[in-house]
This record gives sequence, structure tokens and C-alpha cells, in this order.
Amino acid sequence: MSTERRTEKLDVRVSRTAKAKLQAAASASHRSMSDFVMESALSRAEETLAERRVFALDAERWAAFQAALDAPTRSLPRLKALLEKPGFFASGSDR
Repeated sequence: MSTERRTEKLDVRVSRTAKAKLQAAASASHRSMSDFVMESALSRAEETLAERRVFALDAERWAAFQAALDAPTRSLPRLKALLEKPGFFASGSDR
């Protein structure tokens, strides 16, 4: 587990059954319940975030994805005009 100092508190309400299961699992893995819950939650958080960064495609969809990336750009005049327009926070001389 990380050696980062724990300064924040997280309160979680659980049922009696859930607490007993967590205590049994923590004991079986020779960890405190706090460490067990923290490690388990962080592991699941990493899995969830990884699912949003990585995606898999079959060969046909991969080819279509690559073709879309390699396709020539198309003109988007309204987007170009928006990006060329001074922003809200631009100085008065740029507006």
C-alpha cells in the first residue's frame, strides 16, 4: 500500500452482514479491516478508471477506426469562426 500519509477521513455505512464479511476477509488476508477496505477500494477504482482509458476493437472495427484517423480533415467553418473569435477573458484590445 502507498506510504502516502493519510490525512482524509471516509465514513461508510454498511450492513451488519457486510461488515462481518469484510472483517472475515481482512482477517483471512492478515490485514486490518481499514487496510483491507482501502486496498480493495483502490484496486477497484483503478480497474474502473482503466476501463475508461483502454478499449478493444475487433479487426473490422480497428480498421474503420484507423481509416477515420487517417482520413483527410474536413472544413468546419463554424468551428473555425468560433475558435478565431476572442474569448470572454481576452483583453479589451483583442475583442
